[in-house]
Amino acid sequence: MEATDKTKILETERIGKLLWLYAWPAVISQIIASVYNIVDRIFIGHGVGALAIAGLAITMPIMNIIHAFGSLIGVGSSARMSIVLGRKDVNWAEKILGNSMVFTLVLGSIVITCAYLFMDRILASFGATADTIAYAKEYLYIVLPGMFLTTVTYNLTGLIRASGYPTKSMLILVGGAVLNMVLDPIFIFALDMGIAGAAWATTISMAIMAIASILHFVSPHSFIRFRSHAWAPKSYIFKNITMIGMSPFLMNVAASAVVAILNSQLLRYGGDLAVGAYGIVNTYAFLLVMVFLGICQGMQPIAGYNYGACRFERLKEVYMLTMKICVCIGFVGALIACAIPQYLAHIFTKDEALIQICIPATRLLMVMFPIIGFTIVNSNFFQSIDKPWIAIVTSLSRQVIFLLPLCYLVPMLFEQWGFDGLIGVWTACTISDVTGAALAAILLYSQREVFRSDYQPVFRQKKEYSEED
Repeated sequence: MEATDKTKILETERIGKLLWLYAWPAVISQIIASVYNIVDRIFIGHGVGALAIAGLAITMPIMNIIHAFGSLIGVGSSARMSIVLGRKDVNWAEKILGNSMVFTLVLGSIVITCAYLFMDRILASFGATADTIAYAKEYLYIVLPGMFLTTVTYNLTGLIRASGYPTKSMLILVGGAVLNMVLDPIFIFALDMGIAGAAWATTISMAIMAIASILHFVSPHSFIRFRSHAWAPKSYIFKNITMIGMSPFLMNVAASAVVAILNSQLLRYGGDLAVGAYGIVNTYAFLLVMVFLGICQGMQPIAGYNYGACRFERLKEVYMLTMKICVCIGFVGALIACAIPQYLAHIFTKDEALIQICIPATRLLMVMFPIIGFTIVNSNFFQSIDKPWIAIVTSLSRQVIFLLPLCYLVPMLFEQWGFDGLIGVWTACTISDVTGAALAAILLYSQREVFRSDYQPVFRQKKEYSEED
């Protein structure tokens, strides 16, 4: 059974047109998702207060961990589906769909249950204080079921995109984000629900997105659908999904661990307001990262399909085009953030003390975003072509290998030299961006043979699989 024209164009259409076709819906989806996270913070900051923003910032590592499990399955299954569709095997693609849903339901249930059971301990480890923990708990109790639905949505929308429906994937994600932005002011202000209102708005929106994603694969108009043969658990599919998805999973988990450590350092050198400042600056960083990831999501099915079809000249072309775009966007974003940090902070708060902390933080955290774009593209590229260990090392280098030791060492040295230790924390992030990009460049050079037209890839095989299986 062969793929329809929805995916065949991935090895025939011009690369520039293909990247536009697949990337713009993904970028719009990511931007809208980022905007509604920003809107959440704006409404909470102005409707509840500065400590509520700090409380919300404390919840982000937990939500990132849950999102990490969604990325483990979503990125792994969509990248794998692109490769097998490049090999013209729709039957195998449907097994990936069914097994990814089984994986999502089981793993998601376990993670959400653990989050409820150990919430106080987890929040304390991520830097919650007596002033902020009540806001964080109130938000999480409501939003955790919605986060489970998010794992379902991100898994299925990635598969929708990989199977040839990038615009439909976008519409589902954008629709949920817009609904969240509409519900936020109603619940927070009109119904006077405070931070709980933001949580309910998010949870309802996530439920709608999950339902819409499921309906796509139930529809007879989709050539990849839920079929009874595809639900039987297959260990080789779980293994392949996990291997490819491990890079974004570890990156998200590492990000949460790093946030916990950074928050403890920020509390030490700057108090609750420093944590709030990091939450504000991280919102802008998150916006740019989502743009990078959207473009990389557009690259992924093109790279994966052509890798599976052994069209390596097209593989190099889509990599180079994606890299140029992301580095340019990173440069523009860094320039804007460094030029007007105080105006960006004013969007979230009127607290002058918080704004003053945000100004150097914004400049130091955002200045290296062009090379952060370089690192993100490399990590996502190697995910797309089934080189998980290269992707894992690339994605973890900046946050784990370099930032963890630096966020202790640099502020300590700054204080010894008579400088502000808080500035040292921000500077540690800048240094780690540079060293992480350098390692990514070395790893890319070590894998340069994938761009040769005579490259001979070794594909992961189906074990104990046949058309009747």
